[in-house]
Amino acid sequence: MIFIKLPDWIPVKQSKLLAAPVLIIMMLAMMVLPLPAFALDILFSFNICLAIIILLTSLYTVKVLDFLAFPAILLISTMLRLSLNVASTRVVLTDGHTGPDAAGKVIEAFGHFLIGGNYTVGIVVFVILTIINFVVVTKGAGRIAEVGARFTLDAMPGKQMAIDADLNAGLIGEAEARGRRKEVAQEAEFYGAMDGASKYVRGDAVAGIIIIIVNILGGLIVGMLQHNMGFEDALKNYTLLAIGDGLVAQIPGLVISTAAGVVVSRVATDQDVGTQLISQLFAKPEVLFITGGIIGGMGLIPGMPHISFLLLGAVLGAGGYVLQQRKTRINVAEPEAGPATVPEIEEATWQDLIPIDTLGLEVGYRLIPLVDTGQGGVLLRRIKGIRKKFAQEIGFLSPPVHIRDNLELRPSAYRITLKGVEVGKGEANSGQYLAINPGMVTGTLSGVTTTDPAFGLPATWIDGSQREQAQMMGYTVVDVGTVIATHLNHLITTYASELLGRQEVQQLMDHLAKDIPKLVDDLIPKMLPLGTVQKVLQNLLSEGVHIRDMRTIIETLAENASRTQDPGDLTAVVRVALGRAIVQQIFPTEDELSVMALDSKLESLLMQALQASGTDAPGIEPGLADTLVVQTEKAAKHQEQLGVTPVLLVPAPLRALLARFLRRALPQLRVLSHAELPDTKTIKVTSLVGGKA
Repeated sequence: MIFIKLPDWIPVKQSKLLAAPVLIIMMLAMMVLPLPAFALDILFSFNICLAIIILLTSLYTVKVLDFLAFPAILLISTMLRLSLNVASTRVVLTDGHTGPDAAGKVIEAFGHFLIGGNYTVGIVVFVILTIINFVVVTKGAGRIAEVGARFTLDAMPGKQMAIDADLNAGLIGEAEARGRRKEVAQEAEFYGAMDGASKYVRGDAVAGIIIIIVNILGGLIVGMLQHNMGFEDALKNYTLLAIGDGLVAQIPGLVISTAAGVVVSRVATDQDVGTQLISQLFAKPEVLFITGGIIGGMGLIPGMPHISFLLLGAVLGAGGYVLQQRKTRINVAEPEAGPATVPEIEEATWQDLIPIDTLGLEVGYRLIPLVDTGQGGVLLRRIKGIRKKFAQEIGFLSPPVHIRDNLELRPSAYRITLKGVEVGKGEANSGQYLAINPGMVTGTLSGVTTTDPAFGLPATWIDGSQREQAQMMGYTVVDVGTVIATHLNHLITTYASELLGRQEVQQLMDHLAKDIPKLVDDLIPKMLPLGTVQKVLQNLLSEGVHIRDMRTIIETLAENASRTQDPGDLTAVVRVALGRAIVQQIFPTEDELSVMALDSKLESLLMQALQASGTDAPGIEPGLADTLVVQTEKAAKHQEQLGVTPVLLVPAPLRALLARFLRRALPQLRVLSHAELPDTKTIKVTSLVGGKA
C-alpha cells in the first residue's frame, strides 16, 4: 500500500484559505476558456446542489449571525451562474446544430423533460420563473434587507448603551460585553451587505432574460447562415437549447433568492424556520377545525371538485383532532406531576439590591452619539479630562460618571444625578452651538434663546454658520459636548464634599501612605477615627477649600487631636494652617486684599449672642438675621462691581457661624477669619456690613 504525504510547506489549514481564490479563478476561466459538454454537466449539477445546500442551511439557521457568510455566498453563486451561462452560450452557438445534447445532458433534460420539448411552453415557463424571481422574491428580499439594515443601524447606539449600562452595573463581564459589541457590529454589517448583495441577484434575473434572447437570435443566425439549417429547424433546436440553458440557471437562482428571503425575513428566536412554521402555523386545533369545515363545505357545492376538497377537509379535521388530544394529554399530565413541576419564585437575596451610582449622566437619544465610543464619543474624553483636572485641583479622585440613555427624557435633554437624585438638567441641541453672553456683547443673535445650564447666563443656540459672527460680537461660543461637560464639572465641584465618602477617604489615605506612611499610621486610627478625618475634609470642601495639601492637613490634625476630637474645632485649626493656600485660591496675584468687614456694633451683637449661648451656633434674632442677609447681599454686589471676589472678613469665633448662615443666601460668598490671613498680605476694607463704607 502506498501512502502519499503532502509536503510540509503546504499546511492543511491553508487549503481553506485557497478555496475562495481558486473558485474565483475557475469562474473567470469558464468565461474565457471553452468547456466540453461533460464539464458543463458536472458544473450545472454542482450549481443545483449548491443552491439546495444554501436553501437548507438558511432554513436551519437560528440566528442570522450563524450564516454570516451568506452575502458573500450570494455574490459568488450569482457569479457562478453567470459564468456557466457564458460557457454554455459558447457551446450552444458553436455546436448547437448537432442536436439538443450539444451543450450536455443537463441542458437537454431541462429542455425535453421539464418543458416537454415544446419551445413555446419553455418560453412561457422561463418568463414566469424569471418574473417570480425578479418581481416577487428578489425585490421583496432586497426591500427587507434595506429596511433591516436601516433599523439595525438606528438601533446600534441604544444597544451599545445597554451593553455599557450592563457592564457598568456589573451584570456582565468585560469579555461578554466585548462579545456583545462584536455581535451588534456584525449584525449591522450583515444587513448592510445583504442590502448590496440582493442587487446582484436582481441583476442576475435581468441578465438571464437577455442571455436567452441572445442565444435564440444568435442560434438562428449561426444555424441558418453557417450550417444551412431551415428556419423552423433552427428555431426549434436553438430555442430548446436556450430555454434549457436558461432554466438550468434560473431554477437554482430562484432557490437561492428564496434562501435570501428566508434569512432576512425571519425573526430572531431560538428556533429554526422549519420549527417556527410547524409550531406556530399548526399550533391551534380550532384553526384546523374551522379551516377543514370551510374546505369541506366548499366540496359539497355542486360543480366543485368534491374529492379533493372533501379529502383535504377530512385531513385537516383529523389533524385538529390529533392536536387537541395531544393538548388534553399534556394538560392531564401536568397536575399529576404535582408541585415539583411548578417553578417556585426565588427568595429575595441581597443580590437583588442594585447599588445607586454616585454620579450619573442620563441623555436623550439624540445625544447618544456624544457618549457612544463607536461614533466618536467626544463627551467621554472630556469627562475623563474633568476627573483628572478635579483630582489635580481639588485633591481627591471623584467617583466615575455612569452614563446611560433615558428614553423618558426629551430627545435633546440630559440630567445629572448625585446618588440617584437629580442635581442638574438641561437641553443641548445636537449639531448647534451655544453662544453665551458674558455681559459685554455688541449685538443680538437669531436663534433659540435659553440660559447657560451651568451658571445661568443668558445664551442663544445658533447654527455653525453664525459661530464666527457670534465670537466677533463678544459671545463665548461652545459646542454641545462642552456645554454638558462644563455643567458636569460645575456640579462636581459644587458637591465635592458629598462625593468624598468614607471609601474615597480610605483610598486617599492609602495613596498618601506610600509617601508619608508614618504620619498616616500615627493619625489613623491611633489619634483620630477615619470618620472624623472625613468630616474635617468635607467641611473644608463644603466651603470651597481644596485639600491638595494633605501633608499639612494631617500634621495639623495630629498636633491638635489630643486637645479636641470635635470636627468643627479641628476644621478651624486646619483652615488657619491652610491660610496661605486659601487666600491664594481667592486672590491668586493680589498683594492687597479687598474685603468686606462687619460693622463694630453688628460684630458686638453677634459676639454677645455667641457668648450667651456658649456654642458656635447661637440663635440669631429674626430681625437681626434679615438685616444681616440684606446688608451682606448689598456689600457683595458692591464687591462684584469692583471686580473682586466677595470676601467677608470676621473674627475667628464668628467665622463658622456666619459661613453656615450665609451659605444658602450667598453661595459665592467666602468667609475668612483674621487668623487665616498671611502677615504678608495688606487688607483693604471696601464695604461694611451693617454700617457705611
